[in-house]
Amino acid sequence: MIIATGIDIIEIERFQKTLERYDRLFLDHIFTPEEQAAAPTSDRARVTYFAARWAVKEAVSKVLGTGIGEHCAWTDILVQRSPLGKPSVTLTGKAAITAKKLGIAAVHVSISHEQHYACAVAIGESS
Repeated sequence: MIIATGIDIIEIERFQKTLERYDRLFLDHIFTPEEQAAAPTSDRARVTYFAARWAVKEAVSKVLGTGIGEHCAWTDILVQRSPLGKPSVTLTGKAAITAKKLGIAAVHVSISHEQHYACAVAIGESS
């Protein structure tokens, strides 16, 4: 059964400006080492990759009903992909605790992006 949904959209150029300004400090605050290691190396693909994963984390935080903060840290949401490219999330820390309290057993995500925007949808499902 669906417990909650979340959606987020981000302008890639705006995200790129933030990334250029804060780079490593920003990346380390928002993304896990595993997410950073999986990023493409070409500039445009790298920016789009991180922008899309930002949108996933925002969408998941909306599923939890908390936003990012006291009950869900950025790095509590690990965005991964299958060998075929399907995105998935693993919740850890405070996000996992919050999901359990809400009866959310699984979170499903979908990502889309084009030249100017990246967006993500998340669905929290009970067991």
